[in-house]
Amino acid sequence: MRHSQSLDVAYFDGLYSESPDPWGFAHSPYEDGKYSHTLEALGSERAKRALEVGCSIGVLTRRLAEACDSLVATDLARAPLEAARQRCGDLAHVTFRLVGAAPESFVGSFDLIVLSEVVYYWDDSDLARVAAAVDRALLPGGRILLVHWLGETNYPKSADEAVKGLWSLLPSMEVELAERREKYRLDLWRRAKSTSSLRA
Repeated sequence: MRHSQSLDVAYFDGLYSESPDPWGFAHSPYEDGKYSHTLEALGSERAKRALEVGCSIGVLTRRLAEACDSLVATDLARAPLEAARQRCGDLAHVTFRLVGAAPESFVGSFDLIVLSEVVYYWDDSDLARVAAAVDRALLPGGRILLVHWLGETNYPKSADEAVKGLWSLLPSMEVELAERREKYRLDLWRRAKSTSSLRA
């Protein structure tokens, strides 16, 4: 049965109290392949200042850092964030931020926002708040990269519902890439540089 409300810090604290890596990010061939696809989708365009929301233990963070001049990684749960900080301790251009709620991640201006396996954690109310925060934080011409598992979960939304919902709330976005693999979907959007490009 799905959760009706956004997954909060207590949910994630519970998972990490049972395992330091509950999804097997560090050793899963599936995750490794998905992360390679994620970096490949970004192409050669380097981000000046990027944001990763829900960085967990920092496996993707470390790989994303190669494509960014500056990277801010956030998480709700303290234990994985500390693990991420240690994993990336030699990367001076990566900073970490513990947040109390998802919209708190979007402090500052970014030309890349990475939402990997997080949007379906949010109910309609929080999705709207996140969309408003993204709208404030993403620079004109900036990109959003989303990656989401297509299988069954107990999260508030499915992958397709989450991506469709966020898309509907961000009319300044244009699709650059939309790919479906067997187990996940990857979507890359770019913010229009002028209001004349807004969707009707």
